[in-house]
Amino acid sequence: MQIRVPASSANLGPGFDALGMALGIYLTCRFEPAEQLSIRVRGRDADQISTGANNLIWETALAVARDVGGKLPAIALEIDNDIPIGKGLGSSAAALIAGVVIADHLLGLNWKPHRILDEAARIEGHPDNVAACVLGSIVASAIDAGGVARAVRLELPARYGVAVVVPDFVLPTSEARKVLPDCYSRQDAIFNVQRSALLIAALATGTTSAFPVAFEDRLHQPYRYSLVPGLEEMVNLRAPGLLGCALSGAGPSILVFYERGCEQVCDLVRQIFALHGHKSETLWVHISERGYELS
Repeated sequence: MQIRVPASSANLGPGFDALGMALGIYLTCRFEPAEQLSIRVRGRDADQISTGANNLIWETALAVARDVGGKLPAIALEIDNDIPIGKGLGSSAAALIAGVVIADHLLGLNWKPHRILDEAARIEGHPDNVAACVLGSIVASAIDAGGVARAVRLELPARYGVAVVVPDFVLPTSEARKVLPDCYSRQDAIFNVQRSALLIAALATGTTSAFPVAFEDRLHQPYRYSLVPGLEEMVNLRAPGLLGCALSGAGPSILVFYERGCEQVCDLVRQIFALHGHKSETLWVHISERGYELS
């Protein structure tokens, strides 16, 4: 069997831990029952992916089995990875989804996608990345009072494009989380609620005039300026055809929304990284219209 899971970007500026987007770069896994566990890895950042029993995909599959009281057979797992690791592009969320789906298949649970999402969100602790991995496209998500993940997807207007500028350094999510405050002012909370609502409405209707205000944020990006050189300049960039820039997840990659035909605005982000002494590359990704696919 084979499972393919898209990368993802979370937050999209003001939608902290609520908005996510599936990106057309993938984690692909082929698996089958075996006499003993074997894991082979190739692709991007392959040297950072464990081939032992502590591999995140396998650990996740085992966790699901424990939760349902099942027993997994050993597997032969081949991993082909295209997702940059430690760059804010949902590599761990993709691995979690792969692990949950592998367990679901091997244990014959026959879970529907929303049950897959539920389990992955419980393990991850928040639903934004995993919701995008399951449903594809752009997704708004939340955890309800009963601990169940709720998610709704929408499409990016055809005249908008998105790219990711990936710098030459990593930023562990744990470090990016540490700099965030425990409490926010009412003023900052209202600021982000307004912009999150504006962003969703603008993306749903293609209202270009709402940008770049719709990407403004006070809940996470300002606190991470010191961790990502040039980030403050990037989120404040203004140029014809540029809808807005946002930290991708916890960073350090930068998500760039633009009007098609204005792809050159991505070079402005690379120039800022260069001014701060960092090389970078632009990934010309498409929005993955589908979430994970098992075949």
